[in-house]
Amino acid sequence: MHARGATAVATPTTTHDGRLVAPLDHGEEPAALAGPLVDGIWTADPSGHVWDGTLWIYPSHDEDTGAAADDEGSHYDMRDYHVLSLASLDSEVVDHGVALAVEDVPWASRQLWAPDAARRGDTYYLFFPAKDHEGVFRIGVATSAHPGGPFEAQPEPIAGAYSIDPAVFTDDDGSSYLVTGGILGGQLQRWRDDEYTGVDAYPALDEPALAPRIARLSDDLLSLAEPTRPVVLVDDEGRPLAARDVNRFFEGAWIAKVAGRYVFMYSNGDSHQLVYATGDSPYGPYTYSGVLLGPVTGWTTHGSIVEWGGEWYLLYHDAERSGRDHLRSVRMARLEVDDDGSMRLAHG
Repeated sequence: MHARGATAVATPTTTHDGRLVAPLDHGEEPAALAGPLVDGIWTADPSGHVWDGTLWIYPSHDEDTGAAADDEGSHYDMRDYHVLSLASLDSEVVDHGVALAVEDVPWASRQLWAPDAARRGDTYYLFFPAKDHEGVFRIGVATSAHPGGPFEAQPEPIAGAYSIDPAVFTDDDGSSYLVTGGILGGQLQRWRDDEYTGVDAYPALDEPALAPRIARLSDDLLSLAEPTRPVVLVDDEGRPLAARDVNRFFEGAWIAKVAGRYVFMYSNGDSHQLVYATGDSPYGPYTYSGVLLGPVTGWTTHGSIVEWGGEWYLLYHDAERSGRDHLRSVRMARLEVDDDGSMRLAHG
């Protein structure tokens, strides 16, 4: 389908176990470019990159495998990745087919969740999470000579990287950083000092919230150049966001450089919002700055921001078309950006 037109972003209430409740009317809603971007497959968690003028989108590929819904997210039982591309807003979205499947990853057993991609020279890199054969989420990387794949996975996961939702940010000096993390099904709460404990351990509500992890990547993008460190999110007074804070990190990290500032976008979980924070270093700290996208149809929310053709866009997903949490569709909306890096969804 074409990526033009307008549709409303639905605002529902949902239950934590995946049951959808009818959307609520919250008044004016952002104008979105026509979505879903593709309607032949279910897609979610879109990571966007512009290479040689083309917008490349790396989503997860939802399927209904019959897995039961639970707090582990077992019903998000993705088995492969498809890559999408868009030459212009007037062109058709191209589905490049299966780019990587779970059976092609020696160390992985199931659940190819939200991926991201990067380019270094003539090589394209697909970063992805998957559960290993012990049921622990690890981060893998695969390479290809073409941005649409197919990709060949490295035989082992990236040492020292863990949890879910890998996102790669490349700074102006060419340094690339990997950020990961997700609470609950993403297992971040089971890691301490970069060691997997297998035990859910959450901070007290008045203590600093669990933080995503970041590390600089090696020059070949196949390994970490340093141990991971926490990405600290703070309030206007510089205090780390507490576990009780509605805007604490939950999953879906994304880093971009907007108007000369580093922007850290993420999902805050139970409030079903995509929010963002700003900072002066890719490592942070990042000061909470506001909401980019309110609740959408479905329990999860996850996206990316990308500059394309002189405009900034938000890529995101919802479950409006299916009415089922684990069968989602990627959409796209234009952003308004101020000189100080402040952002909001464009209306009209």
